[in-house]
Amino acid sequence: MGHRKRGHTHAPKTPPSLDTHSSNTLRHSEHEQGLKHRICMVSDFFYPNMGGVESHIYQLSQCLIEKGHKVVIATHAYGDRRGIRYLINGLKVYYLPLQVMYNQSTATTCFHSLPLLRCVFVRERITIVHAHSSFSAMAHDALFHAKTMGLNTVFTDHSLFGFADLSSVLTNKLLTVSLCDTNHIVCVSYTSKENTVLRAALDPEIVSVIPNAVDPTDFTPDPSRRDNSKITIVVISRLVYRKGIDLLSGIIPELCGKHPDLCFLIGGEGPKRIILEEVREKYQLHDRVRLLGALDHKDVRDVLVQGHIFLNTSLTEAFCMAIVEGASCGLQVVSTRVGGIPEVLPDELVTLCEPSVRSICDGLETVIASIRAEKVASPATIHRKVRTLYTWRNVAERTEKVYNRVCREPVLPLSARLHRLRSHCGAVAGSIFSFVAVINFIFLLFLQWLRPDHLIDVAVDSSGPHSRMGQQLSKKKSKAPNPAVS
Repeated sequence: MGHRKRGHTHAPKTPPSLDTHSSNTLRHSEHEQGLKHRICMVSDFFYPNMGGVESHIYQLSQCLIEKGHKVVIATHAYGDRRGIRYLINGLKVYYLPLQVMYNQSTATTCFHSLPLLRCVFVRERITIVHAHSSFSAMAHDALFHAKTMGLNTVFTDHSLFGFADLSSVLTNKLLTVSLCDTNHIVCVSYTSKENTVLRAALDPEIVSVIPNAVDPTDFTPDPSRRDNSKITIVVISRLVYRKGIDLLSGIIPELCGKHPDLCFLIGGEGPKRIILEEVREKYQLHDRVRLLGALDHKDVRDVLVQGHIFLNTSLTEAFCMAIVEGASCGLQVVSTRVGGIPEVLPDELVTLCEPSVRSICDGLETVIASIRAEKVASPATIHRKVRTLYTWRNVAERTEKVYNRVCREPVLPLSARLHRLRSHCGAVAGSIFSFVAVINFIFLLFLQWLRPDHLIDVAVDSSGPHSRMGQQLSKKKSKAPNPAVS
């Protein structure tokens, strides 16, 4: 009888976003459906902004929808793009009216975003909040609010950070606070995992490595677009210090002086563009160095296929999707040996150099000599090798396993969160953020009193098993003949 009583005692009361009975019913029904999750991807960085994080969120969301999960995205408004927008396959995007502070990242107070994110989480009946990027203040806010609301959380880190400069120290402390009670963390390379574990003082057991990918159908070679009377080096990158544009400004005049048939095709925008313009003006290279400015994602492939060599000069990189896209288009890849880049492509598909002008020039000259001697693989051969290395469906399958693991883990109640914050984040930071967590909890109680959850309209599912598209897929599967019966 004693064991029976313990088996029937009520579970600890969940935070006030969902009552215990409805939460248990919700999770039980999800197990019956084969663990179909309701996921909210949160980041400051999403379309129409362009970059690796934006592409990762979009492609992963589409593959998860294909697997039957419900996915919505929450980001901040971009100009006139605000409110709710729908993308292909019913992917719903909330462009929230949050103020941008710097470099497309929102300002944060840990409180002003709670009413908006709570509304999204309750309307969409979210069970897992998946935040992206250490640079995104909105991602950190979402993790903090989701834990207060009793939701499972996952975080994907896309970047590498140092440990010495002031900005890195502050960001690492914020990351330590955000991740100390996050259910699971995903990194895009093993180098990134080591970096994140050290920065946030994490248990390596809760950190998984799931690389980025590329859609090989979007990046196919087309040798007919090349001008074989010259050798073209393509650079597609944000023109910022971290991407090694200062190195590029030293490489261009040195190689152009040695090789009269060498041209540079540079796509991207940023504060370092003026340095490239000065180099082009000083050495009179207007006909050999083309600056294309910012590129839409749909135009990247059309630029890549015009080149023979893809050059990446990054000073730090967790996982460089650009070199995978360049290789998928059949280009010879030359890159700096930094961060997680050595893990990305096999040795026969990339030439790695030290992050210096001399080393990169030597690597480029080696590849240029091989191209002239016709000792390089054909674009079609390179594409065939790359398209089997990374696929978004594989990324989605591995991420799905993380979700299945996370949904079986308990969400810490407030008292346990406060203890974890104080013990994990240090006496000063732990006490400060424990106070913030208490205020956040009280603010949530006030919002639920002001507008209870049951008065918030439940949104119609545009993706997932209960959407019209999901129901049609279920009907098709049920109509399919069962080979075991036949």
